Amino acid sequence: MQATDDPDWPTAWTRAALEMTALAVVCAHGPTHGYDVAKRLQAAGLGEVKGGTLYPVLGRLADQGLLDSHWEPGDGGPGRKVVTATAAGHRALAHRAARWSQWTAAVADVLAAPPDEEDT
Repeated sequence: MQATDDPDWPTAWTRAALEMTALAVVCAHGPTHGYDVAKRLQAAGLGEVKGGTLYPVLGRLADQGLLDSHWEPGDGGPGRKVVTATAAGHRALAHRAARWSQWTAAVADVLAAPPDEEDT
């Protein structure tokens, strides 16, 4: 993912991509925890993702069998939940990424289409 100078994306765009991008981060950098996922998404230019938005997404991915999780004790502080992508998670990411590429190409085609002569 490439960082951008304008991470103020429309909320609907972020919601549409959050499950897949969170899974991608865990697949690439796991085992990891939610705070790290959020920071990596922000560093990639997707803007700030708050825990109240991200943690339910990670929970849904776990419910789908795409992530495993366990608690690690904290050093003098609270513990944290660590997530790891499962084999099914890696397969799902590959499938979803391919479908996303098809979707974004279709959207780009619509946006690039010249207006009909009679509409101008």
